[in-house]
Amino acid sequence: MYRRLIEAALLIGLSVATAQTLSAQQPPQSSAQPSIMNDEVDTPASGQPAKPKRRQTAAPAFEHDPDLDASDQLAPSQMIQPMPGAVDEPSHGSRSRAASRGAEDVGEPRAAGRITPRTGTPFVVTCGGVFGRDSNQIKLAKAFQSRNVTFTQVDGGTGGKTMASVLFARDPKHRLEVWWSRPSSRSDTHLIVINGTSEWTAPGELHLGLTLAELEQLNGKPFKLSGFDKNSVATLSNWNGGTLAAPAGGCKIGISLRAASTASASAIGGLPADREYTSADAALRAVNPTVSEILVAY
Repeated sequence: MYRRLIEAALLIGLSVATAQTLSAQQPPQSSAQPSIMNDEVDTPASGQPAKPKRRQTAAPAFEHDPDLDASDQLAPSQMIQPMPGAVDEPSHGSRSRAASRGAEDVGEPRAAGRITPRTGTPFVVTCGGVFGRDSNQIKLAKAFQSRNVTFTQVDGGTGGKTMASVLFARDPKHRLEVWWSRPSSRSDTHLIVINGTSEWTAPGELHLGLTLAELEQLNGKPFKLSGFDKNSVATLSNWNGGTLAAPAGGCKIGISLRAASTASASAIGGLPADREYTSADAALRAVNPTVSEILVAY
């Protein structure tokens, strides 16, 4: 009886020991859950190759042309330029005899190159060719180079301003104004002005600085002119049928003369502008006036 009880106890103990041994051989299980914060986003799945990251493509740098100066390089934004504003048409009023000899430039030209005209004619205005009635600024640019022709403001007389094409605007000795009957298209010659210290020669060999006696010689006879205004300037009134009255080409020539700086105020005052005199008048010759401005008109 006692023996069977002991054997049963031994069997129960052996079963318990066997169960504990099997439990000890199992690997330990972690109760901790994996954290998604520890996963690498770019870590590829097992057996799959990693995808390459997309690289940003930088905009190409502006490439400079080695054959151009830095000032001549154009960026894309410089290719679009605003259109210039319209130019007002001049009033074409009568030009004042006391008009100032200067001009106010609105757009300075580039530095002038050679000032000898391409035609080879040295600074002579004729009543034809590039100075003919049907001329325009394009013809002037072809004859004298475009950089020597500037469309700018000039004195329009009576204190006003007008637009004209000016040849050699930066060179007083070769400066010449050309006014247009159609200023919007800069065409059809209206008036050509020689003044200041310009060395241009007008039809009939007229030029600045001529005396009354020299003018009579060119005209072939005496002519008529008004007396002096408040600026000591007298104006031609009539060539009196002389050579200069009808130059070839259909243009007309007008002149202004300024009294000598040495002439007395009383002598000039004795020849008022509201009276007409002949170029042979002794009192007129006594103040020794010389040509200060020449106008060639159509």
